[in-house]
Amino acid sequence: MDDEELIPISALQHYLYCPRQCALIHVERLWAENVHTAAGRLMHQRSDKPLSEKRRGVHTATALVLGSEKLGLVGVADVVEFHDVGDQRRPFPIEYKRGRPKAHRADEVQLCAQALCLEDMLGVEVPQGALFYGQTRRRAEVTFDSELRALTVTVIEQVCEQLRQRKTPSATYLAARCDSCSLLELCRPQLQTRRDVDAWLQREIDGEDPP
Repeated sequence: MDDEELIPISALQHYLYCPRQCALIHVERLWAENVHTAAGRLMHQRSDKPLSEKRRGVHTATALVLGSEKLGLVGVADVVEFHDVGDQRRPFPIEYKRGRPKAHRADEVQLCAQALCLEDMLGVEVPQGALFYGQTRRRAEVTFDSELRALTVTVIEQVCEQLRQRKTPSATYLAARCDSCSLLELCRPQLQTRRDVDAWLQREIDGEDPP
């Protein structure tokens, strides 16, 4: 598989947050920064530098490059701890996130994708990982059970199809999601949603079938 065909692991998180955001970033190659992305970038500064160290019997690697040809994924893990379990060294991926735990599962899917890559690369089971949130300053442990693994594989397939078709979905404005997105001014979801509603009303008036 060519490098250009590999899906960035971060695209899975973008897709679950908003399929249009995913397409704007990974199809149209658009990006903008706001206070939220800047805070996240600052939070990642230490883990963005490749380092390897051992403390209290735990080997820790930062900015570890991951990939899986089988899954078609490529990415970088913020932190991976390697714990000795019997005669095996078991990876434990940790992803740093600004803010606090969320209602949706986008962060968990991103972390699970890292675990699947580690399993493919190293041939060992990765049953758990953790999300470290900046506001709570705590790890939230994540178990990679069958439900989360199935969801992650499904999202990988959906993102693969979106990138293959190279289509950007139309916008639907949701204040809780859109107002905190760094791509708000590039996406203009309120304007596009208003146009879609106007077009629907006009079709209803004219008695036309939708395209």
